[in-house]
Amino acid sequence: MAVYLDIKELPKFHNAVLTIGTFDGVHEGHETILKEVVKHAKEVNGESVLITFEPHPRKLLFPDQPLKLLTPLHQKLQYIMQAGIEHVVVVPFTKEFANLSAQEYIEHFLVKYFHPDSIIIGYDHHFGHDRKGDIKLLKEFEQQYQYKVLEIPAQLIDDAAVSSTKIRKALTEGHMQEAAHMLGRPYSIIGTVVKGAQLGRTIGYPTANIQPGDAEQLIPANGIYTVRVKWKDNIYGGMMSIGYNPTVTDDKSLKLEVNLFDFNQDIYDHPLEIEFVAWLRSEEKFNSLDSLKEQLHRDKENSLHILKG
Repeated sequence: MAVYLDIKELPKFHNAVLTIGTFDGVHEGHETILKEVVKHAKEVNGESVLITFEPHPRKLLFPDQPLKLLTPLHQKLQYIMQAGIEHVVVVPFTKEFANLSAQEYIEHFLVKYFHPDSIIIGYDHHFGHDRKGDIKLLKEFEQQYQYKVLEIPAQLIDDAAVSSTKIRKALTEGHMQEAAHMLGRPYSIIGTVVKGAQLGRTIGYPTANIQPGDAEQLIPANGIYTVRVKWKDNIYGGMMSIGYNPTVTDDKSLKLEVNLFDFNQDIYDHPLEIEFVAWLRSEEKFNSLDSLKEQLHRDKENSLHILKG
């Protein structure tokens, strides 16, 4: 897969089959569209091209409405590649771009840079200033610019019953299996191991403190989780705490700490990918360290059982 960050340096695509969107999460609903793009590109002996935007358009258009991402750009590109898309064009979403009229968007963006054979989009796709462009407008220019608009049937999109908004809600409520079902895979974050207070090792449960790689990625609800951790092409079972460690500290800063099972290596400054398998329980404040250790033992046993399943 080729990734382009400068629209002025695009190659000349052969029979480009386009799809367009933010694709945050690259969830099951998105996968429906991507499969159609790959399939149609093969049918017309063309190339599959996905256009996405950075930053997420809502950050520019609705700055007063905070938005947490499901997939930072590097993760999004990885999932798109796995779907079989040949070319991804990352377009800077600026005020100038947002102010293109719907017709300018078609003529001075899509046609000028991509010369598409086909454009495949969902039934509810909108574009251009004030989102005035839609499938109907794209079809009005079909004959003039010699492209075809292929609409993903509403039934396919609706049957998926998936949206990034629903996934965000599930994650913020700790419903990890529900989120994984909609995503088509466990939700994950990538972060770097940083120095912490090292209190976990004093009670037999050493933890790696995680600094998320993208401050704008959504962190799931506070609590204790069963996780899988990827490090150097290896996968380890573990459990993760998201919260404030109320039993051992009054520090009010949010902490992400992961305990890896059967693991004893120096991983400071190393990147880890953490997949959330299941939510175990809410964060609690225990009366003693012994009570905390007993609960952590139960958490580990529960996690091992879940991971075997």
